[in-house]
Amino acid sequence: MPKPQTCPELMLDNQLCFALHSTSLLMTKVYKPLLKALSLTYPQYLAMLVLWEGDGITVGEISKRLLTDPGSLTPLLKRLEAEGLLKRQRSSQDERVVELFLTPAGEALKQRARAVPRCIVEASDQSLDELVDLRNQLLNLRQSLQGSLGGSDD
Repeated sequence: MPKPQTCPELMLDNQLCFALHSTSLLMTKVYKPLLKALSLTYPQYLAMLVLWEGDGITVGEISKRLLTDPGSLTPLLKRLEAEGLLKRQRSSQDERVVELFLTPAGEALKQRARAVPRCIVEASDQSLDELVDLRNQLLNLRQSLQGSLGGSDD
């Protein structure tokens, strides 16, 4: 039986999507032990990063920043609240809106988390400038892809 013809545009290793996906998987694996020391999962860490930038934001705002559905964030935020890292409360202006506030423990965790980015830079074996350039390229790609969706959230 003859070997199938290779089609370069359909080879796995030629796919940008797979390069991004596989790198993301490995990045998450590098983060795992660092975050375990903080008692956080990777999604929880992302939520805490947003809260450390600005306390008192709404669930909708954090959802928008993380490019995720507010409903999928609720269980994660409830776990962070149960762990004493944040407080959820209804807005006094609109009871449909839930606001998020760091607790003293959540604020203290910020100091412990400060070492995580440095560890990621070290694990990458890239210079900080190279990583900043890569991040900027990825942000530009993300913006272009969002634009190509024509306002669709799906």
